[in-house]
Amino acid sequence: MGTSKRERQKAGHQARHNALDVMDRKAYRRRQVIVVAVSAVAVIGVAVLFVALSDNSPSTTTATATTTTAAPATSTTQGATSAAGKPCVPLSGVVPAGAPTPNIPLGPPPTSLVITDITEGSGSPVVATDTVTVNYIGVSCSTGQIFDSSWRGGQPATFGLNQVIPGWTQGLVGMKPGGSRQLVIPPDLGYGAQGQGAKIGPNETLIFVVDLISATPTAAK
Repeated sequence: MGTSKRERQKAGHQARHNALDVMDRKAYRRRQVIVVAVSAVAVIGVAVLFVALSDNSPSTTTATATTTTAAPATSTTQGATSAAGKPCVPLSGVVPAGAPTPNIPLGPPPTSLVITDITEGSGSPVVATDTVTVNYIGVSCSTGQIFDSSWRGGQPATFGLNQVIPGWTQGLVGMKPGGSRQLVIPPDLGYGAQGQGAKIGPNETLIFVVDLISATPTAAK
C-alpha cells in the first residue's frame, strides 16, 4: 500500500511537471511568434519608408533640373531670335531726322556682300587700313528694325577699318569722302551665328547706309 501511494504521488508530481513543461513550451512559442511578428512589422515599416524616400528623390531631382533650365529660357527671351531662313521685310520704325532711308531687298537675303553707291564723292578712295569718320544707319533684314544710327545720337563715328566687322572693312574700301553707300552684309561678314546683343539676332543679314565724311591713314603704333 505504501509503495503504491508513493508511486501515485510520484506519478502525480511527474504529470504536474509535464503540464508545466507543456505550458512553458507554449508560452515560449507565443513569445517567438510575437517577436517574429514585431520584426516583420519593423521590416515592412523600414521598407515602406525606404520606398517613400526613393519616390521623393526623383521629384527633388526634377525640381532642381527645372530650376536649372529656367535660366536658359530667360537668356533666350532677353536676346534676339535667330534670323536663319527668314526673308528680308520692309522697314519698320521711324528713320532719325537727317538719316537716309535704307532700300531693303525684300525676300530671300543675298548670300554675298552687296555694295551700292548712292553718291560717289570725291578725293582719295578709302583703303582697308584707313581710319574713317562716318554717319550711318543700320537695319536688321529679317525684322526691318533700325538697330543703330549715328544720326540718332547727333554725332558721327570715327574708327579704324581694321576694328569693325568684315562687311564694313570690305564694303567701304574704294569709297570717297562725301560719298554715300549702301551695304547689304550677309551673316558671315557680320556678327555670324552669335549675333550682337538683343538687337542683332544670330545669322542676321545687315543693311547699312553710310555717309563718308573723311578718311585718313591709321597712325602706326
